[in-house]
Amino acid sequence: MTEKRDYYEVLCVTREASADDIRKAYRQAALKNHPDRNPGNAEAEVRFKEATEAYSVLSDAEKRAQYDRFGHAGLNGGFDFANAGVGDILSQFQEMFSDFFGGFGGQQGGQRRRSGRGQDVRVHATISLTDAMVGGKHEVVIDGEVPCDTCSGSGAKAGTKPETCPQCRGSGQVTAQRGFIMFSSACARCRGTGTYIATPCETCRGRGTVERQRKVLVSFPPGIDTGHRLRVPGQGMPGRSGGPGDLYVDVEVSPHERFERHGDDLASRVDVTFSAAALGTEVELELPDGTEVSATIAAGTQPSSVVTVRGKGMPRVDRSGRGDLHLVVAVSVPRKLSKLAKKLLQELDAELSKDGERASG
Repeated sequence: MTEKRDYYEVLCVTREASADDIRKAYRQAALKNHPDRNPGNAEAEVRFKEATEAYSVLSDAEKRAQYDRFGHAGLNGGFDFANAGVGDILSQFQEMFSDFFGGFGGQQGGQRRRSGRGQDVRVHATISLTDAMVGGKHEVVIDGEVPCDTCSGSGAKAGTKPETCPQCRGSGQVTAQRGFIMFSSACARCRGTGTYIATPCETCRGRGTVERQRKVLVSFPPGIDTGHRLRVPGQGMPGRSGGPGDLYVDVEVSPHERFERHGDDLASRVDVTFSAAALGTEVELELPDGTEVSATIAAGTQPSSVVTVRGKGMPRVDRSGRGDLHLVVAVSVPRKLSKLAKKLLQELDAELSKDGERASG
């Protein structure tokens, strides 16, 4: 399998390029390599596909952020540009071409029905710090439209079917050609679908979809944090005549009773006795993922001192390794003392005073 080139390299822009710079770079590349201007040129077709794929990601703020953070792996698939025909690309991304070039699409795109891609869906998911540390799959609930079972999503009554639109003859578009560029717009009669329904389905009333709740299994990578957004391709709203949109999951990690999170680091409090702080000790604690960690409290440790255990924090979601664990030392003072304990502390205090006098002298 040929490794994909960096999208910024494809469009010949830097990673700091503005949206306008990316738009200009794509326009130049698309016009130069468009199949209508390069008939039979396989290399130009490949460059046209590459440029369109790059622009479809970098022109979308959310997808660009995912790509900048995780690279190609962060996009989790999507439309297969490499193996799709130019006509499929022009059809699938007709709305983008229409917005970008005023209907630019060429002969192949003008003869195809609009894709009718479904809408993207955005939901909120709250997970525990334990789940964020371990990662794994969790269900998220989506309330939205799904294909109607009665008409199998066609919108037409049983025994009938949608009819070809006589205005656009099934293409979904009306077109006008100027030179080598085809300017197109959605057919007003069928709203770009290429068909119209004479006898609508009684269940969905011709929409082809019904409201329903469904569950989607989403993979949360170890180390994910509040503010991260996951993209699940193809799990958005269904399209009338094309593929569904995507699902975007906004992540929130709920607070933990014993640990605070600071980026990739964890912080917690550890209680030790006065004698343990003075003499030094080893403490053990359990991390949110169940891992046992041992930390050394050095002799003479003062209250509120911070002991750091390297590499025992949260997994780093965008690179290897883990953050650190910071332990704030709290020295416990007993509220009640026995007579013997009081006597021993008084003797200790006297001894410590003598040590102080000897040290100063």
